[in-house]
Amino acid sequence: MELTQATVNDLLAQLGPADGYMYLPGDLDPQDLTDLLAGRYGAPHTLVLDGFSDPTIDESRGAALLVPFEDRAVTIRAWAYGDQWVGTGTARDAEGVERPVLVVAHREVPAPLAVAPDEDENVDWMERLRRITGWTRPAQRPDVDWAEVESRLGTAVPSDYKRMVETFGEGAFDGYLNLNQEPWTGLREDGLLIWAGTEHEDLYCWRADGGDPDRWPVVVRSFDGEDLLFDCQAAEFVSRILVDPHHPYTMARYFDTHWFMNYRETG
Repeated sequence: MELTQATVNDLLAQLGPADGYMYLPGDLDPQDLTDLLAGRYGAPHTLVLDGFSDPTIDESRGAALLVPFEDRAVTIRAWAYGDQWVGTGTARDAEGVERPVLVVAHREVPAPLAVAPDEDENVDWMERLRRITGWTRPAQRPDVDWAEVESRLGTAVPSDYKRMVETFGEGAFDGYLNLNQEPWTGLREDGLLIWAGTEHEDLYCWRADGGDPDRWPVVVRSFDGEDLLFDCQAAEFVSRILVDPHHPYTMARYFDTHWFMNYRETG
């Protein structure tokens, strides 16, 4: 079986939204499937390793994924995504043969901890974003020549955005919100500079009014051309959509942990 993201889509569609599992062909490399799922959902939790289950696993951490295999699971890794648990690894079938498996189970979605709307204005939102995403790696692009970028753009750009690019590099928050490595100018006639975007074609911009970029508000230009303004900087905006379930563009209902998928690992 050739594994691609399209193959994974087909397998998950066969299992459906409710509880289900399947044994996969023996020539499939379980690590390849784990890597593809990690590319979607981030780092997995290990439920079973070499036949030994994590004794702390309960319903809040994916225990339902182990039910179909009883004591036959060999290695199972799990992800939370919305109202579903997804797991993969290996388990013994009824004949005792160890085979790759894919399993899904219903998940009760916890209420995420929201960022307080009146949080202190002195919060360092870039540090908050580091903690939310669990980012511990070295700065990925510490030597960006911002003077050259700003000269080419004809304007300075917000300082928190510069720190985001220097820290995280090229990639996407939760594998979904793509961080531009320099602002795009495609909406400049509308007074907007684009600093990020999503696969749903929403564009995350600044309203580039006034001489102080650190006071530019964020504007979301939706795929249908409508604008929604947020009176905050980019790092605060990203932090809030990751953890605030009431935000109009929240991602908190889909993931219980958050990460930054770096497209060019440098350490």
